[in-house]
Amino acid sequence: MIRKPLRPLAHILAARQQGENPDTIERENRRLRHEEARDRARSRAEGRLLLLAGMFFLAFATVGLRMGLLSASEAAEPRTYAAGNSIVAQRADIVDRNGRILATNLSTFSLYAQPPNMIDKPGAAKKLAAIFPDLKEDELLADFTGKRKFLWIKKKLSPEQKQAVHDIGDPGLLFGPREMRLYPNGTLAAHILGGTRFEREGVHSAELVGVAGVEKAMDAVLRDPARDGAPLQLSIDLTVQNAMRDVLGNGMKLMNAKGAAGILMDVHTGEILSMVSLPDFDPNDRPRPLTKGEAADSPLFNRAVQGVYELGSTFKIFTVAQAMELGLVSPDTMVDANAPMRWGRFTIKEFQNKNYGPLLSVSDVIVKSSNVGTAKLALQIGGARQKAFLESFGVFDPLPVELVEAPGAKPLVPPKWSEIVTITASYGHGFSASPLHLASAYASLLNGGTLVRPTLLRTDRQVVGPRIVSPAVSAASAQMLRDVVLHGTATFGAVPGYEVGGKTGTANKVRPDGRGYLKDKNINTFAAVFPSSAPRYVIVVSLDEASDNTGSEPRRTAGWTAVPVTSAIVTRVAPLLGLAPAVETSQPDALTLTSN
Repeated sequence: MIRKPLRPLAHILAARQQGENPDTIERENRRLRHEEARDRARSRAEGRLLLLAGMFFLAFATVGLRMGLLSASEAAEPRTYAAGNSIVAQRADIVDRNGRILATNLSTFSLYAQPPNMIDKPGAAKKLAAIFPDLKEDELLADFTGKRKFLWIKKKLSPEQKQAVHDIGDPGLLFGPREMRLYPNGTLAAHILGGTRFEREGVHSAELVGVAGVEKAMDAVLRDPARDGAPLQLSIDLTVQNAMRDVLGNGMKLMNAKGAAGILMDVHTGEILSMVSLPDFDPNDRPRPLTKGEAADSPLFNRAVQGVYELGSTFKIFTVAQAMELGLVSPDTMVDANAPMRWGRFTIKEFQNKNYGPLLSVSDVIVKSSNVGTAKLALQIGGARQKAFLESFGVFDPLPVELVEAPGAKPLVPPKWSEIVTITASYGHGFSASPLHLASAYASLLNGGTLVRPTLLRTDRQVVGPRIVSPAVSAASAQMLRDVVLHGTATFGAVPGYEVGGKTGTANKVRPDGRGYLKDKNINTFAAVFPSSAPRYVIVVSLDEASDNTGSEPRRTAGWTAVPVTSAIVTRVAPLLGLAPAVETSQPDALTLTSN
């Protein structure tokens, strides 16, 4: 800032020439300077006072607005917030294909204690132990009288339990809101749904995360806030699921089996309408995993997906289908089926050392379930082409189904595909796959010959995959399977009006050490399609160590065990699927039953 001099030289000289006193000029300039400084100070003071008044006004307005909001809102206990991500408690419902609830949320409460605020610790411990029998009075009292300032007592309470704790009246016993997962159908679809658990927990909320099944595989979708609570719709039909579980459970008991699995799939869309594994569990009270013994002994084990077995003669239809696709044979071509067949140091026999030869038509190879016939066809095909053909059905890879267990259920395939593997694989031995692999492969073969992938999510459109076999081969395969039920190894599988076709498979279980097979313990499987003239559904039923003991000797083949159970299931579920029975031509009353 440029200061104006008090005694300007020009003004002083002019005043002296005019005879005036120069000191007067200095006094006047000093006065003007003081007045100017005073005016600036006054302006600053007025501005500061105005700013201070504005701040006081805003402060009082904020306090008044907050008081108004508090008076207009409901009273609530204060909460302490900590830094970090908020807990997302909301989880979407899971429904079946018709919108019926499979999994939903239920509002409940948790119980926790703040020992410093408790009045009667011994009395509270005694009363809590009476309300909750799994709690021990002495342990509760030790926690209450120790150094802990906070402890969980129960993560979930029923309304009756909450009221009983409330009646204790101790201010140190407090409740927190909880959202728990509820499965209203209990054990039904347990292996599909899986279950949930609490992860991050706070006093006022807890995070639900999936631990198995669809709940785990689709966890991100179920917790996605962008879906705005829209339910996840599965492909299964709750009514069909209940019917299959009911029949399969009774069949498992009747056939003295230690376990069972059943799958019903749409051959065109790959939708799984029902999938059952027994024994099962209640996801509302999910049991703990086994820490020793075989995994299959646990009810948590999903036999339909995780059960990797040699599925036996059910795979013979793929050998015949490939031979027809390559133009090597037709259904009426005669092939060498003279048994036993020797290959190096190996002997290939038929069931019960029968001999269906010397010649069989290709159709009869399937109808009579000839090991030798399929082995001869496999040698014509060649190992490389056989392996590539089976790979095209996806039977050597984990299936991309929406279950967290699926990626770990990898089929067991020999590292070297030798000629003897080519022979044994032709009739379903030497490699292992799950019942779901088998159902998916049958659907792909019989839907016209295009690859279909299984899914547990509802879809309204058919995805046409890569072609594997021609429609003609697909139709011929379906007819052969129909002949198996009409006069082959699966005559007990006939269901009047529904044109059931299928193939039996009986395979000895592999020893736990992997060395050889168990003599009297089988995996019995029946893979069926209906109606066979225009395939719509594939059903696979597998029984673990089943035995029909109604005769003089135990009968352990699929024809006596898995086939009649499948027939009963089709009888129950076909009408539920909207299939009206068709009028069929009569068959001879006398049927010869053979089993394999």
